[in-house]
Amino acid sequence: MKNFIFENATKVYFGQGCVKEYLACLTRKYGDTVMLCYGGGSIKENGIYEEITSILIAAGKTVVEFSGIMSNPTYEKVMEGAKLARENHVGLMLGVGGGSVMDCCKAISIAARYEGDVWADFWAAPGIFEFEPLPLGVIVTVAGTGSECNGGAVITNEKLKVKTGRDYPACNPKFALLDPTYTYSVPQFQMVSGGFDILSHIMEIYFSQPDEDNVSDDIAEALMRGVIRDLRSAILDPEDYTARSNLMWEATMAENRIIKLGKRTDFECHQMEHQLVAYTNCNHGAGLAVLHPVYYRHIYKEGLAKFKRFAICVWGISTDGKTDEEIALAGIEALEDFIVEIGLPVTLQDLGVEKDIDLKTIADSCAIVSGSYKKLTHEEIFSIFQECF
Repeated sequence: MKNFIFENATKVYFGQGCVKEYLACLTRKYGDTVMLCYGGGSIKENGIYEEITSILIAAGKTVVEFSGIMSNPTYEKVMEGAKLARENHVGLMLGVGGGSVMDCCKAISIAARYEGDVWADFWAAPGIFEFEPLPLGVIVTVAGTGSECNGGAVITNEKLKVKTGRDYPACNPKFALLDPTYTYSVPQFQMVSGGFDILSHIMEIYFSQPDEDNVSDDIAEALMRGVIRDLRSAILDPEDYTARSNLMWEATMAENRIIKLGKRTDFECHQMEHQLVAYTNCNHGAGLAVLHPVYYRHIYKEGLAKFKRFAICVWGISTDGKTDEEIALAGIEALEDFIVEIGLPVTLQDLGVEKDIDLKTIADSCAIVSGSYKKLTHEEIFSIFQECF
């Protein structure tokens, strides 16, 4: 394993009823004004909004609302939130939702306390903190990104057509409240796409060096088997508490940095999907489902030992009478079959991408990462997009 330093500053409160039990005391030291941040308003339909605002008001807080945070949050939305936070002298942001809400809030936490060009200084290139970001707490309602336990945020600059992610430990939420029952009302497609995003995060870490036995890969295999099992159970029964609580914690474990320790990590597939989103605004988890099997068929030979291990340890592929290459390909096929089973798209056309889309321009805009088993070229990324169509 590579050398590492590990720290995670976010304190997690997990389980049914945790919001009612802990929210009031957690907000106590952050002043009188809380900016409540959320998305399209589903929390007003399922009772979560009323529960949270009642707790805040009973605690004597002034609540400033910032709603309408979209999937794939934009830089423009970030700056809108930063302006509102400054104008109202907000002491704490409270993000309620899934990854998009949490990512947007982290970016706002920087922009609300920074006078310079936030995009140029923190997104176009890694930034340096000489200030304290605006404190953030999160309440998770969608299991997927694992954004609750890291400083990572992915923001889309619509003018530049660039979707960029950065992970700043200074932006880790101060606390995260994870009540699995808050995920019950999430529509099935959103639940499934979020679940595949969990699996994608784990695979992006797993399919990278080192290849010798290591703790991070051992944990990753257990997590992947769990996500597959729990997604199947949650599809059968959306209110299966065991499955929903497992998915929620699997999402956190995938991105709280633990399984990244000692690993190079890949995330080329995420880079490709980010640029698809920048040009098409497609669903993130669904886009990853389309790309992963095709991408893996392009790189498996360079990481053959790991792909063979994936097939055996995650999918239970029999080795009888098969070459290593045949075993590895069977594992990729099992992944593709699972994507079909859970109802996610398998082509860009299924994803709603128009025939006249300029895939070459999108491919040329993709970042090339160093952690992949095979360093792609923009031409090969273009080929992958064409194969996915």
